[in-house]
Amino acid sequence: MNPLIILVPQEAAARIRSSGPWGMVTFKVSDAENAGYVYQISSGPTTALLPVGIKPGRIHFLHAGDIRHGGLWYRVDPELHGVWYACRRSNTSLTLNGFKSTITSGFKNPGESGYITITYAPGVAERFPNVDVPDLVAWYVSNEGVTPLDTECEPPVYGNAQLIPHWPLKDLTPTTIVLVGLGSIGGAAAHALASYGVGRLILVDPDRLRWSNLVRHVSGPSHVGRLKGSALRADLELLRPETEVISYPVDAVVNAHLIRPLLARADLVVCTADGVAPRRVISHLARRARIDAILACVLEDGGLGELLRLRPWKDHGCLVCQRQALRSVGGIDPEPAIDAGYGTGTLHRPMTAVGGDLHLVGQLAAKAAVATILERHGWADQKLPGEHAIFSLRPQPDWAPPFNLNRAGNIRWRPAAPPVVGCPTCEEP
Repeated sequence: MNPLIILVPQEAAARIRSSGPWGMVTFKVSDAENAGYVYQISSGPTTALLPVGIKPGRIHFLHAGDIRHGGLWYRVDPELHGVWYACRRSNTSLTLNGFKSTITSGFKNPGESGYITITYAPGVAERFPNVDVPDLVAWYVSNEGVTPLDTECEPPVYGNAQLIPHWPLKDLTPTTIVLVGLGSIGGAAAHALASYGVGRLILVDPDRLRWSNLVRHVSGPSHVGRLKGSALRADLELLRPETEVISYPVDAVVNAHLIRPLLARADLVVCTADGVAPRRVISHLARRARIDAILACVLEDGGLGELLRLRPWKDHGCLVCQRQALRSVGGIDPEPAIDAGYGTGTLHRPMTAVGGDLHLVGQLAAKAAVATILERHGWADQKLPGEHAIFSLRPQPDWAPPFNLNRAGNIRWRPAAPPVVGCPTCEEP
Protein backbone atom coordinates (compact mmCIF):
# COMPACT_ATOMS: atom_id res chain seq x y z
CA MET A 1 0.00 0.00 0.00
CA ASN A 2 1.13 3.54 -0.68
CA PRO A 3 2.27 5.44 2.42
CA LEU A 4 -0.14 7.76 4.20
CA ILE A 5 -0.49 11.23 2.67
CA ILE A 6 -1.66 14.24 4.68
CA LEU A 7 -3.32 17.22 3.00
CA VAL A 8 -2.91 20.64 4.60
CA PRO A 9 -5.57 23.11 3.34
CA GLN A 10 -4.69 26.79 2.99
CA GLU A 11 -6.80 27.73 6.01
CA ALA A 12 -4.96 25.26 8.27
CA ALA A 13 -1.57 26.40 6.99
CA ALA A 14 -2.44 30.05 7.63
CA ARG A 15 -3.49 29.33 11.23
CA ILE A 16 -0.31 27.44 12.01
CA ARG A 17 1.93 30.05 10.44
CA SER A 18 0.30 32.85 12.44
CA SER A 19 0.18 31.05 15.81
CA GLY A 20 2.48 30.24 18.70
CA PRO A 21 4.84 27.32 19.41
CA TRP A 22 2.34 24.45 19.32
CA GLY A 23 -1.31 23.44 19.19
CA MET A 24 -3.75 20.59 18.65
CA VAL A 25 -4.92 18.97 15.41
CA THR A 26 -7.72 16.63 14.45
CA PHE A 27 -7.49 14.73 11.17
CA LYS A 28 -9.98 12.99 8.91
CA VAL A 29 -8.47 9.86 7.39
CA SER A 30 -9.61 7.41 4.74
CA ASP A 31 -8.05 4.01 5.46
CA ALA A 32 -9.10 2.73 2.04
CA GLU A 33 -7.09 5.47 0.29
CA ASN A 34 -4.50 5.83 3.09
CA ALA A 35 -5.02 9.59 2.95
CA GLY A 36 -6.05 12.26 5.43
CA TYR A 37 -6.37 15.99 5.89
CA VAL A 38 -6.26 18.58 8.68
CA TYR A 39 -9.89 18.71 9.80
CA GLN A 40 -9.69 20.83 12.97
CA ILE A 41 -6.88 22.90 14.40
CA SER A 42 -6.20 25.10 17.43
CA SER A 43 -3.92 28.12 17.43
CA GLY A 44 -2.46 27.12 20.79
CA PRO A 45 -2.61 24.50 23.56
CA THR A 46 -5.49 26.20 25.39
CA THR A 47 -7.59 27.45 22.48
CA ALA A 48 -10.50 25.64 20.89
CA LEU A 49 -10.21 23.30 17.94
CA LEU A 50 -11.86 25.03 14.99
CA PRO A 51 -12.91 23.30 11.75
CA VAL A 52 -10.95 23.69 8.54
CA GLY A 53 -12.51 23.48 5.09
CA ILE A 54 -11.15 21.40 2.25
CA LYS A 55 -12.01 22.21 -1.35
CA PRO A 56 -14.33 21.35 -3.00
CA GLY A 57 -16.25 20.79 0.22
CA ARG A 58 -18.57 17.89 0.88
CA ILE A 59 -17.87 16.12 -2.39
CA HIS A 60 -14.17 15.64 -1.50
CA PHE A 61 -13.69 11.97 -0.68
CA LEU A 62 -11.95 12.77 2.61
CA HIS A 63 -15.02 14.56 3.92
CA ALA A 64 -16.38 11.07 4.71
CA GLY A 65 -13.15 9.97 6.41
CA ASP A 66 -12.81 8.78 10.00
CA ILE A 67 -11.93 11.37 12.63
CA ARG A 68 -8.53 10.92 14.30
CA HIS A 69 -8.13 12.86 17.51
CA GLY A 70 -4.96 13.53 19.46
CA GLY A 71 -2.78 15.10 16.80
CA LEU A 72 -0.46 18.02 17.46
CA TRP A 73 1.46 20.65 15.53
CA TYR A 74 4.80 22.20 16.50
CA ARG A 75 6.94 25.11 15.42
CA VAL A 76 10.47 23.76 14.84
CA ASP A 77 13.90 24.64 13.54
CA PRO A 78 14.43 24.28 9.75
CA GLU A 79 17.03 21.57 10.38
CA LEU A 80 14.26 19.12 11.28
CA HIS A 81 12.67 19.59 7.87
CA GLY A 82 16.01 18.89 6.28
CA VAL A 83 15.91 15.58 8.15
CA TRP A 84 12.32 15.00 6.94
CA TYR A 85 13.49 15.54 3.35
CA ALA A 86 16.46 13.17 3.74
CA CYS A 87 14.39 10.46 5.45
CA ARG A 88 11.73 10.65 2.74
CA ARG A 89 14.34 10.18 0.03
CA SER A 90 16.02 7.28 1.81
CA ASN A 91 12.79 5.69 3.11
CA THR A 92 14.03 5.82 6.70
CA SER A 93 12.66 7.06 10.02
CA LEU A 94 13.87 9.25 12.88
CA THR A 95 14.24 7.92 16.41
CA LEU A 96 11.63 9.04 18.91
CA ASN A 97 14.27 10.65 21.13
CA GLY A 98 15.86 12.36 18.15
CA PHE A 99 12.53 13.88 17.17
CA LYS A 100 11.67 14.79 20.77
CA SER A 101 14.91 16.72 21.11
CA THR A 102 13.83 19.14 18.39
CA ILE A 103 10.50 20.02 20.07
CA THR A 104 10.88 22.95 22.46
CA SER A 105 7.50 22.63 24.21
CA GLY A 106 4.32 20.58 24.20
CA PHE A 107 5.77 17.23 23.16
CA LYS A 108 3.40 14.31 23.76
CA ASN A 109 4.63 10.76 24.19
CA PRO A 110 2.89 8.48 21.69
CA GLY A 111 1.81 5.69 24.02
CA GLU A 112 0.61 2.50 22.36
CA SER A 113 -1.41 4.01 19.52
CA GLY A 114 0.81 6.74 18.06
CA TYR A 115 -0.43 9.95 16.44
CA ILE A 116 0.00 12.22 13.43
CA THR A 117 1.74 15.54 13.87
CA ILE A 118 2.47 18.58 11.72
CA THR A 119 5.67 20.61 12.06
CA TYR A 120 6.13 24.16 10.88
CA ALA A 121 9.64 25.45 10.13
CA PRO A 122 9.75 29.18 9.32
CA GLY A 123 12.85 30.14 7.37
CA VAL A 124 13.24 26.73 5.73
CA ALA A 125 13.51 28.24 2.23
CA GLU A 126 16.47 30.38 3.31
CA ARG A 127 18.11 27.44 5.08
CA PHE A 128 17.77 25.13 2.04
CA PRO A 129 17.71 27.48 -0.96
CA ASN A 130 18.57 24.81 -3.52
CA VAL A 131 16.18 22.11 -2.34
CA ASP A 132 12.39 22.15 -2.32
CA VAL A 133 11.86 21.53 1.40
CA PRO A 134 8.32 22.48 2.58
CA ASP A 135 7.75 24.67 5.62
CA LEU A 136 4.87 22.40 6.72
CA VAL A 137 5.34 18.64 6.88
CA ALA A 138 3.62 15.68 8.53
CA TRP A 139 5.00 12.85 10.66
CA TYR A 140 3.68 9.70 12.29
CA VAL A 141 4.94 9.51 15.87
CA SER A 142 5.16 6.10 17.59
CA ASN A 143 7.35 4.35 20.12
CA GLU A 144 9.14 2.56 17.28
CA GLY A 145 10.20 5.85 15.69
CA VAL A 146 8.96 8.92 13.85
CA THR A 147 8.15 8.39 10.18
CA PRO A 148 8.04 11.30 7.70
CA LEU A 149 4.75 11.31 5.80
CA ASP A 150 3.94 12.41 2.30
CA THR A 151 2.59 15.93 2.75
CA GLU A 152 0.61 18.03 0.28
CA CYS A 153 0.04 21.66 1.20
CA GLU A 154 -2.65 23.46 -0.76
CA PRO A 155 -0.81 26.15 -2.76
CA PRO A 156 -2.09 29.72 -2.99
CA VAL A 157 -2.48 29.32 -6.77
CA TYR A 158 -3.37 26.21 -8.74
CA GLY A 159 -5.40 25.27 -11.79
CA ASN A 160 -4.97 27.23 -15.00
CA ALA A 161 -3.21 30.05 -13.15
CA GLN A 162 -0.23 27.71 -12.77
CA LEU A 163 0.35 28.06 -16.52
CA ILE A 164 1.39 31.70 -16.14
CA PRO A 165 3.82 32.87 -17.58
CA HIS A 166 4.30 29.86 -19.86
CA TRP A 167 0.91 30.10 -21.57
CA PRO A 168 -0.89 33.30 -22.70
CA LEU A 169 -3.85 33.16 -20.32
CA LYS A 170 -4.13 36.95 -20.50
CA ASP A 171 -5.38 36.58 -24.07
CA LEU A 172 -7.68 33.63 -23.37
CA THR A 173 -9.29 34.63 -20.08
CA PRO A 174 -11.31 37.47 -21.71
CA THR A 175 -12.36 35.16 -24.57
CA THR A 176 -15.94 33.97 -25.11
CA ILE A 177 -16.51 30.91 -27.28
CA VAL A 178 -19.92 29.56 -28.26
CA LEU A 179 -20.00 25.78 -28.59
CA VAL A 180 -22.94 24.34 -30.55
CA GLY A 181 -23.47 20.59 -30.18
CA LEU A 182 -22.57 18.81 -26.95
CA GLY A 183 -22.31 15.20 -28.00
CA SER A 184 -19.15 13.13 -27.72
CA ILE A 185 -17.12 15.55 -29.86
CA GLY A 186 -18.60 18.67 -28.30
CA GLY A 187 -18.19 17.42 -24.74
CA ALA A 188 -14.50 16.73 -25.32
CA ALA A 189 -14.13 20.13 -26.99
CA ALA A 190 -15.71 21.86 -23.97
CA HIS A 191 -13.26 20.21 -21.56
CA ALA A 192 -10.31 21.03 -23.81
CA LEU A 193 -11.33 24.67 -24.27
CA ALA A 194 -11.58 25.11 -20.51
CA SER A 195 -8.21 23.42 -19.98
CA TYR A 196 -6.63 25.89 -22.42
CA GLY A 197 -7.91 28.72 -20.21
CA VAL A 198 -10.83 30.10 -22.23
CA GLY A 199 -12.63 32.41 -19.84
CA ARG A 200 -16.24 31.89 -20.92
CA LEU A 201 -18.01 29.03 -22.67
CA ILE A 202 -21.58 29.33 -23.96
CA LEU A 203 -22.92 25.81 -24.51
CA VAL A 204 -25.83 25.24 -26.91
CA ASP A 205 -27.67 21.92 -27.18
CA PRO A 206 -31.27 20.90 -26.42
CA ASP A 207 -30.51 17.21 -25.86
CA ARG A 208 -30.29 15.19 -22.67
CA LEU A 209 -27.61 12.70 -21.73
CA ARG A 210 -28.84 9.13 -22.13
CA TRP A 211 -27.43 5.78 -21.14
CA SER A 212 -26.71 5.04 -24.78
CA ASN A 213 -24.42 8.09 -24.87
CA LEU A 214 -22.15 6.91 -22.06
CA VAL A 215 -20.01 4.67 -24.24
CA ARG A 216 -18.55 7.77 -25.92
CA HIS A 217 -19.47 10.86 -23.92
CA VAL A 218 -17.14 12.56 -21.42
CA SER A 219 -19.97 12.87 -18.86
CA GLY A 220 -20.63 9.96 -16.54
CA PRO A 221 -23.70 7.92 -15.50
CA SER A 222 -24.57 10.21 -12.59
CA HIS A 223 -25.68 12.76 -15.19
CA VAL A 224 -28.03 10.51 -17.18
CA GLY A 225 -31.29 12.37 -17.71
CA ARG A 226 -29.75 15.82 -17.36
CA LEU A 227 -29.41 18.26 -20.20
CA LYS A 228 -25.98 17.76 -21.73
CA GLY A 229 -25.19 21.41 -21.15
CA SER A 230 -26.07 21.11 -17.46
CA ALA A 231 -23.95 17.98 -17.10
CA LEU A 232 -20.92 19.60 -18.71
CA ARG A 233 -21.39 22.78 -16.70
CA ALA A 234 -21.47 20.80 -13.44
CA ASP A 235 -18.31 18.87 -14.35
CA LEU A 236 -16.42 21.95 -15.53
CA GLU A 237 -17.35 23.96 -12.44
CA LEU A 238 -15.47 21.34 -10.43
CA LEU A 239 -12.58 20.69 -12.80
CA ARG A 240 -12.07 24.17 -14.28
CA PRO A 241 -13.71 26.72 -11.96
CA GLU A 242 -11.82 29.55 -13.67
CA THR A 243 -14.02 29.11 -16.76
CA GLU A 244 -17.52 30.56 -16.66
CA VAL A 245 -19.94 28.13 -18.27
CA ILE A 246 -23.39 29.19 -19.50
CA SER A 247 -25.82 26.65 -20.97
CA TYR A 248 -28.64 27.27 -23.44
CA PRO A 249 -30.83 24.18 -24.11
CA VAL A 250 -32.02 25.35 -27.52
CA ASP A 251 -31.91 24.02 -31.07
CA ALA A 252 -29.59 26.16 -33.18
CA VAL A 253 -31.72 25.65 -36.29
CA VAL A 254 -35.19 26.15 -34.84
CA ASN A 255 -34.00 28.98 -32.58
CA ALA A 256 -31.50 30.66 -34.86
CA HIS A 257 -32.83 34.01 -33.68
CA LEU A 258 -31.54 33.17 -30.20
CA ILE A 259 -28.09 32.22 -31.50
CA ARG A 260 -27.51 35.56 -33.25
CA PRO A 261 -27.17 37.60 -30.02
CA LEU A 262 -24.88 34.94 -28.55
CA LEU A 263 -22.53 35.20 -31.50
CA ALA A 264 -22.70 38.99 -31.35
CA ARG A 265 -20.85 38.91 -28.02
CA ALA A 266 -18.59 35.94 -28.81
CA ASP A 267 -15.05 35.84 -30.17
CA LEU A 268 -15.48 32.54 -32.02
CA VAL A 269 -18.01 29.73 -32.48
CA VAL A 270 -17.32 25.98 -32.56
CA CYS A 271 -19.97 23.71 -34.10
CA THR A 272 -19.79 19.97 -33.43
CA ALA A 273 -23.50 19.31 -33.99
CA ASP A 274 -24.69 16.39 -36.12
CA GLY A 275 -26.43 17.11 -39.38
CA VAL A 276 -26.15 19.49 -42.30
CA ALA A 277 -28.71 22.03 -41.07
CA PRO A 278 -26.97 23.17 -37.86
CA ARG A 279 -23.60 23.33 -39.61
CA ARG A 280 -25.00 25.52 -42.38
CA VAL A 281 -26.87 27.70 -39.92
CA ILE A 282 -23.73 28.30 -37.84
CA SER A 283 -21.69 28.93 -40.99
CA HIS A 284 -24.21 31.57 -42.06
CA LEU A 285 -24.66 33.21 -38.65
CA ALA A 286 -20.92 33.34 -37.97
CA ARG A 287 -20.35 35.01 -41.33
CA ARG A 288 -23.00 37.58 -40.54
CA ALA A 289 -21.53 38.15 -37.07
CA ARG A 290 -18.07 38.48 -38.66
CA ILE A 291 -16.47 35.94 -36.36
CA ASP A 292 -14.47 32.80 -37.09
CA ALA A 293 -16.20 29.42 -36.97
CA ILE A 294 -14.69 25.97 -36.38
CA LEU A 295 -16.76 23.05 -37.66
CA ALA A 296 -15.76 19.55 -36.54
CA CYS A 297 -17.28 16.15 -37.27
CA VAL A 298 -16.54 12.55 -38.19
CA LEU A 299 -17.21 11.08 -41.64
CA GLU A 300 -17.64 7.55 -42.96
CA ASP A 301 -19.10 6.18 -39.70
CA GLY A 302 -16.15 7.47 -37.72
CA GLY A 303 -13.42 6.49 -40.17
CA LEU A 304 -12.35 10.09 -40.78
CA GLY A 305 -12.27 13.24 -38.73
CA GLU A 306 -12.76 16.63 -40.33
CA LEU A 307 -12.15 20.18 -39.19
CA LEU A 308 -13.11 23.31 -41.13
CA ARG A 309 -12.17 26.83 -40.15
CA LEU A 310 -14.48 29.37 -41.76
CA ARG A 311 -13.20 32.94 -41.81
CA PRO A 312 -15.43 35.97 -42.46
CA TRP A 313 -13.00 37.16 -45.14
CA LYS A 314 -13.74 38.14 -48.71
CA ASP A 315 -11.45 35.46 -50.16
CA HIS A 316 -12.74 32.65 -47.90
CA GLY A 317 -16.02 30.93 -48.68
CA CYS A 318 -18.66 29.61 -46.29
CA LEU A 319 -19.40 25.92 -45.68
CA VAL A 320 -21.56 25.58 -48.80
CA CYS A 321 -18.86 27.23 -50.93
CA GLN A 322 -16.19 24.90 -49.53
CA ARG A 323 -18.28 21.86 -50.42
CA GLN A 324 -19.07 23.15 -53.90
CA ALA A 325 -15.35 23.68 -54.50
CA LEU A 326 -14.77 20.01 -53.62
CA ARG A 327 -17.43 18.86 -56.06
CA SER A 328 -16.07 21.07 -58.85
CA VAL A 329 -12.70 19.27 -58.79
CA GLY A 330 -14.20 15.78 -58.60
CA GLY A 331 -14.03 15.39 -54.85
CA ILE A 332 -16.80 14.00 -52.71
CA ASP A 333 -19.30 16.07 -50.77
CA PRO A 334 -19.61 14.50 -47.30
CA GLU A 335 -22.53 16.65 -46.18
CA PRO A 336 -25.31 14.19 -47.22
CA ALA A 337 -23.65 11.44 -45.19
CA ILE A 338 -23.41 13.75 -42.19
CA ASP A 339 -27.14 14.34 -42.41
CA ALA A 340 -28.10 10.67 -42.51
CA GLY A 341 -28.17 10.46 -38.73
CA TYR A 342 -26.50 8.14 -36.26
CA GLY A 343 -28.12 5.70 -33.92
CA THR A 344 -29.87 2.37 -34.10
CA GLY A 345 -32.83 1.08 -36.05
CA THR A 346 -33.75 0.84 -39.69
CA LEU A 347 -33.74 4.59 -40.32
CA HIS A 348 -30.30 5.30 -38.94
CA ARG A 349 -26.75 4.29 -39.65
CA PRO A 350 -24.82 2.79 -36.73
CA MET A 351 -22.15 5.01 -35.19
CA THR A 352 -19.07 2.80 -35.12
CA ALA A 353 -16.56 5.44 -33.92
CA VAL A 354 -15.02 4.84 -30.52
CA GLY A 355 -15.03 7.47 -27.83
CA GLY A 356 -11.32 8.13 -27.96
CA ASP A 357 -11.46 9.01 -31.66
CA LEU A 358 -14.41 11.34 -31.12
CA HIS A 359 -12.64 13.00 -28.20
CA LEU A 360 -9.59 13.49 -30.41
CA VAL A 361 -11.74 15.32 -32.95
CA GLY A 362 -13.14 17.52 -30.19
CA GLN A 363 -9.70 18.27 -28.81
CA LEU A 364 -8.39 19.20 -32.25
CA ALA A 365 -11.39 21.49 -32.72
CA ALA A 366 -10.54 23.16 -29.40
CA LYS A 367 -6.90 23.51 -30.44
CA ALA A 368 -7.91 25.11 -33.73
CA ALA A 369 -10.22 27.52 -31.90
CA VAL A 370 -7.57 28.52 -29.36
CA ALA A 371 -4.88 28.81 -32.05
CA THR A 372 -7.17 31.11 -34.03
CA ILE A 373 -7.70 33.35 -31.00
CA LEU A 374 -4.01 33.45 -30.11
CA GLU A 375 -2.84 34.12 -33.67
CA ARG A 376 -5.22 37.07 -33.65
CA HIS A 377 -3.35 38.34 -30.57
CA GLY A 378 -0.01 38.09 -32.33
CA TRP A 379 1.18 34.61 -31.32
CA ALA A 380 2.84 33.52 -34.56
CA ASP A 381 3.59 30.03 -33.23
CA GLN A 382 -0.16 29.32 -33.21
CA LYS A 383 -0.67 29.70 -36.97
CA LEU A 384 -2.46 26.67 -38.40
CA PRO A 385 -1.18 24.92 -41.58
CA GLY A 386 -4.45 25.49 -43.41
CA GLU A 387 -8.20 25.97 -43.12
CA HIS A 388 -9.45 22.42 -43.80
CA ALA A 389 -8.01 19.44 -41.93
CA ILE A 390 -8.80 15.80 -42.69
CA PHE A 391 -7.41 13.16 -40.34
CA SER A 392 -7.71 9.43 -40.62
CA LEU A 393 -9.05 7.44 -37.70
CA ARG A 394 -9.88 4.11 -39.37
CA PRO A 395 -8.79 4.62 -43.00
CA GLN A 396 -10.15 2.63 -45.93
CA PRO A 397 -8.33 2.26 -49.31
CA ASP A 398 -11.20 3.30 -51.60
CA TRP A 399 -11.96 6.80 -50.31
CA ALA A 400 -11.86 9.53 -52.95
CA PRO A 401 -9.55 12.56 -52.75
CA PRO A 402 -8.97 14.54 -50.64
CA PHE A 403 -10.13 11.95 -48.10
CA ASN A 404 -7.81 9.18 -49.36
CA LEU A 405 -5.56 8.93 -46.32
CA ASN A 406 -4.03 5.51 -45.87
CA ARG A 407 -2.60 5.49 -42.34
CA ALA A 408 -4.30 6.01 -39.00
CA GLY A 409 -3.26 9.35 -37.60
CA ASN A 410 -2.46 10.97 -40.96
CA ILE A 411 -3.54 14.61 -41.21
CA ARG A 412 -3.97 16.52 -44.45
CA TRP A 413 -4.40 20.29 -44.43
CA ARG A 414 -5.95 22.18 -47.33
CA PRO A 415 -6.43 25.87 -48.04
CA ALA A 416 -9.80 27.57 -48.05
CA ALA A 417 -11.78 27.90 -51.25
CA PRO A 418 -13.06 31.35 -52.30
CA PRO A 419 -16.75 32.27 -52.21
CA VAL A 420 -18.99 31.11 -55.04
CA VAL A 421 -20.47 33.95 -57.06
CA GLY A 422 -23.98 34.62 -55.89
CA CYS A 423 -23.63 32.82 -52.53
CA PRO A 424 -26.27 34.38 -50.23
CA THR A 425 -24.10 33.80 -47.17
CA CYS A 426 -20.82 35.17 -48.52
CA GLU A 427 -22.19 38.16 -50.37
CA GLU A 428 -22.28 41.33 -48.32
CA PRO A 429 -25.84 42.00 -47.12
